[in-house]
Amino acid sequence: MTEETRANELDRIVAAAVTAAGALAESTPPERAAWLAAGADALDAAAEELIPLAAAETHLPAAPRLKGELARTTFQLRLFGEVLRDGAFLGAAVDHADPAWPMGPRPDIRRANVPIGPTVVFAASNFPFAFSVAGGDTASALAAGCPVVLKAHPGHPGLSTRTGELLRDALVKAGAPEGVFEVVHGVEAGVTVLTDPRIQAAAFTGSVPGGRALFDIAAARPNPIPFYGELGSVNPVVVTPGAVAARGEQIAKGYVGSFTLGAGQFCTKPGLLFLPEGHGLDDVLREAVGATSAQPMLNERIANGFASGLGKLRALPGVSVLASPESDGPGVAATLLSTTAKAFVEGGETARSECFGPASLIVTYADSAELLALLGDLEPGLTATVQGEESDVDYVRPLLPALTRLAGRLLWNDWPTGVTVSWAQQHGGPYPATTAPTTTSVGTAAIERFLRPVAWQGFPDALLPPALREGNPWQLPRRTDGSAALS
Repeated sequence: MTEETRANELDRIVAAAVTAAGALAESTPPERAAWLAAGADALDAAAEELIPLAAAETHLPAAPRLKGELARTTFQLRLFGEVLRDGAFLGAAVDHADPAWPMGPRPDIRRANVPIGPTVVFAASNFPFAFSVAGGDTASALAAGCPVVLKAHPGHPGLSTRTGELLRDALVKAGAPEGVFEVVHGVEAGVTVLTDPRIQAAAFTGSVPGGRALFDIAAARPNPIPFYGELGSVNPVVVTPGAVAARGEQIAKGYVGSFTLGAGQFCTKPGLLFLPEGHGLDDVLREAVGATSAQPMLNERIANGFASGLGKLRALPGVSVLASPESDGPGVAATLLSTTAKAFVEGGETARSECFGPASLIVTYADSAELLALLGDLEPGLTATVQGEESDVDYVRPLLPALTRLAGRLLWNDWPTGVTVSWAQQHGGPYPATTAPTTTSVGTAAIERFLRPVAWQGFPDALLPPALREGNPWQLPRRTDGSAALS
C-alpha cells in the first residue's frame, strides 16, 4: 500500500510548482512541444514495464486494451505539441489605435491567452494511462504552460508512481523546469493541494459524489478556482422504428458490445436504450448478452458499487431482467434490463441514474411524442446517440433540440464507447456530466481550460509578449483590427 504524501512534502511540491510556473509562462510553444514529445517517448520506451504493472493493479487485459491505451496516451501528448506549434490556442488579437472608432478614439489593445497557473489533476481509475497520470488533463495543462500536481488514484498506485517518475524526469531532461510535474498520493493530500491558495485550477474524472465534493471545496475557497470535473452520464441511445426494421439485429449486437465493453466501466457506456414497442429484438438481445463473458472489475469498491446500483434497478416496479447469464468465473456478468416508458418515469432518479458497470436498461416507447417526453425527463450527460435511417430525417429532426440539450456529443449510427482524440472532439456536457459545460476534457480544445485571457493596452512593442508584437515574430494566426488573417 502506497503511503500518503506528507504535509511537508506537499508544501515543497506546491512551492516548486509555483516556481516552475514563472519559467513555464516564459517558455515558447515549440519548447513545450519538445518537452511533451520527450515525455511521450519515455513512456513508449517503458511500455514493457508499465503495461504489466497496469494489468496487475487494474485487472484490465494487457492486450489489446492497455497496449492501445498507452498508445493513445502518448499520441495525445504529441498531438498537444501540434496544438502548440499551430499557435491558434493563444487567441491572439490586435486592435490598433483608431481615432475614428465609432465609440470614440480607441487605444491600442492587444489580447492573448496566458497560463492560468499551478494546477492539480485528480486521476481516474478506469483508464490507468489515458485519463490518469500522463492523461489528457495533464497533457493539456502542461501544453498550456501550467505545472501539474497529480493526485494519483488509489486503484493503481504503483503504476502512478512509476509513470510519474518517467514523465517528470523526461520533461526536466528535455529542458522543463524542476517542479513542472509531480505525483502525490492520498485523499487528504488531494484535498490539501486543492485548498492550497497557490493552486489556480483543478481537473477531475470520477464519480458524481466525489467530483461534487471536490467542486464544492474548490468553490468555497477564499479564492475560488475553476474546477473541471467529468462526473457521470447515462448516455441514452434512441433507435427509430425504421432502423429496427432495416437492421435491428445489427443494432442489438452493437449495443450489447458497447455496454459490456471493458465491463461497462466507461463513462460513455450506453446505459439506456430507447426502442419502439413491438421491436421484436428480445431474443437477439438475450443471445448477444449470453455470448459475453464475465469480466473482472477494476477493484472491489467499484464492484460493490455496481452490485448496489444494479440491485436498486432490478427492484424497481415494472423493471424485468431480459438477460443475466450466470458468471462463468471470478468476474462480473452482464445484465440487461427492460421496462416500459410509464414504469421508467415512475422509477424516478433510480431509473435515470448511471449504473457504472456491465448493465443497461431498455425502455420501450409507443410513438415519437412519448419518446420526446422521455428525453425531456433525462438528466444531461456526455453523449446521446441516434440509430436511424436516412429516411427517418423528419422523424428525428424534432428530437434534436432535446438531444442537444442532453449532451456534448451526438452520434448517428455509431456507439458512444470510443472517444477519439482530435481537433473537433467534444467530451463534456451539462451537469452532472461535467461541472464546466463550456469545456471539453478530450481533444485539442481541452487546452483552453488552463488558459486565461489578458489584454495589454498601450504597451510599447518591446514590452509586449511575442505573440502580440507588431512584427508577429511567431507567425501566429491573429485577428487584427477585426480581420482574421495571419498578420
